[in-house]
Amino acid sequence: MQQKINDFINRVLEKTTALRKTIKHTIRKITKSEAFTTFVGKAMFYYCQLVWKTTRWQIFGVNRFYPIWEQDKSIILTIWHGRVLMIPYFWNKKRPLNALVSPHNDGRIAASFLKKVGFGIIDGSSNDGANVAAINLLRSLEKDEAIAIIPDGPRGPRMKMNISPLYFAKKSGKALFGATYSIEHSIVAKSWDAMLIPLPFCRGIVHVTQPYYIPADATDEDLERYRQQIEDELNNLTLRADQVLKLPRIEPGVSAKEKRHHEEDPK
Repeated sequence: MQQKINDFINRVLEKTTALRKTIKHTIRKITKSEAFTTFVGKAMFYYCQLVWKTTRWQIFGVNRFYPIWEQDKSIILTIWHGRVLMIPYFWNKKRPLNALVSPHNDGRIAASFLKKVGFGIIDGSSNDGANVAAINLLRSLEKDEAIAIIPDGPRGPRMKMNISPLYFAKKSGKALFGATYSIEHSIVAKSWDAMLIPLPFCRGIVHVTQPYYIPADATDEDLERYRQQIEDELNNLTLRADQVLKLPRIEPGVSAKEKRHHEEDPK
């Protein structure tokens, strides 16, 4: 009798394990589907549009940002991964703007969101598919189409700028800017990027950095000096806005988010 009970329990456990695997696989399949990413992207767009329209904004730095964009025909815009949600709504749409997005699932959601805003999309990231992405980004600048890059994406460390935006600034001669924002009472997600999830009907602050022109003959040491200077200014502006709006202090990350072993390359 005991053996029959043990056999029954084992069969139940096997079926439960198989069912859990099936459910997990189904959920993963749904979340990676085009219909799901499109739905989430649209939901993000309409929610952020509500936040944008109901927030009482203080805007700093834009008075020098758009004149240079108009003068140079295109620019390079950098935004921290955790501060990307609201920045697209400050684009005046007078000139085209293409965003570099990761080919992975979160990147496809971001692409759906940005397309709804009106951005063009360039597939790739600073880590994956970098060669093809670099060619397309430079072609965009050559056609006088601005580009937007998340310089701490797709996995961080957060608020640490990689060198790629400076490479494009050096090659193209275009101005490089950073943009950031803060909104009071926002929720800070417990994620690697400390994503700021804003709430409507609050006060908000937007900052744009000074323009950075990287000389064509800049050495590796020069690039590192500029990289650190831009990173420091963008972080200081982010911290200043958070302090004014009484948000918790968010420190730059020290390590990148680990890649999940089951994550597959896109087909």
